[in-house]
Amino acid sequence: MVLLQADPFLSELTNMYERSTEKGSVWVTMKRSSMKCQARLKKMANKGEEVEYRCLVRATDGKKNISTATLLQVLAVFIARVCNEIMTRLKKRLN
Repeated sequence: MVLLQADPFLSELTNMYERSTEKGSVWVTMKRSSMKCQARLKKMANKGEEVEYRCLVRATDGKKNISTATLLQVLAVFIARVCNEIMTRLKKRLN
């Protein structure tokens, strides 16, 4: 799995949708993640440190897997951009 920045992730997501216009599908999943292992999280909790969570977004078309981690402060803007891309592709497919 390749961890990309937000803009390259969106351009690669666009490429995935273009490759799957005739047949195939693209799966996009999102989940909350601290991007740290359980042992590190326990150490941070014992020290009383604050854990910074991110939104982990993954996409696959069956052949290629990509992902990005977005800070919660800019999550609304990023999700709007992803949803816009998905809706644009759905409109083109339905026409």
